[in-house]
Amino acid sequence: MTAESSLVSGLAGRYATALFDLAQADKQIDAVAGSLDQIGALVENNADLGRMIRSPVIARVDQNKAMAAVLARAGISGLAAKFVGTITENRRLFLLPDMIRAYRVLVSQHKGEVAGEVISAKPLGAAQVDALRQRLAKVAGRDVRLSTRVDPAILGGLVVRLGSRMVDSSLRTKLFNLQNAMKEVG
Repeated sequence: MTAESSLVSGLAGRYATALFDLAQADKQIDAVAGSLDQIGALVENNADLGRMIRSPVIARVDQNKAMAAVLARAGISGLAAKFVGTITENRRLFLLPDMIRAYRVLVSQHKGEVAGEVISAKPLGAAQVDALRQRLAKVAGRDVRLSTRVDPAILGGLVVRLGSRMVDSSLRTKLFNLQNAMKEVG
């Protein structure tokens, strides 16, 4: 096992570590990361695909066929496609988003970067993402590999995770805190 494996835990972390070790041995770390990012975007942007990977009632054979078709249509092959096939066969497809996040952490650590995530209520523009990356790099003292996610439920503001630190400046959290403060007074 690599030294980076201590950064991720749980079942998703073990699978991600195994994939990272294979990718490192084949010198395909970045290629696998790109394929996994593409798969993650497909799952995140397609509600039906997201439901399919999480559904325990869909047969393994049907999930395998569906994922093979999705990957083929997206042009994803090689180690990433084999990995998805393996986790589907092992009935672990529901953990795929967590495995992708864990793999990103391993890649970032391998490159000497800090993994960061920004959650916003609306999609951020490229200039906004670059500005956030630069500011977070100053805070962290090294490069930041930043991923973004949209969650309309936060209403506004941002939730920023940088390594093990998190800053939640979302409107939802501020309203929740205000509600709790008003309950304590009354």
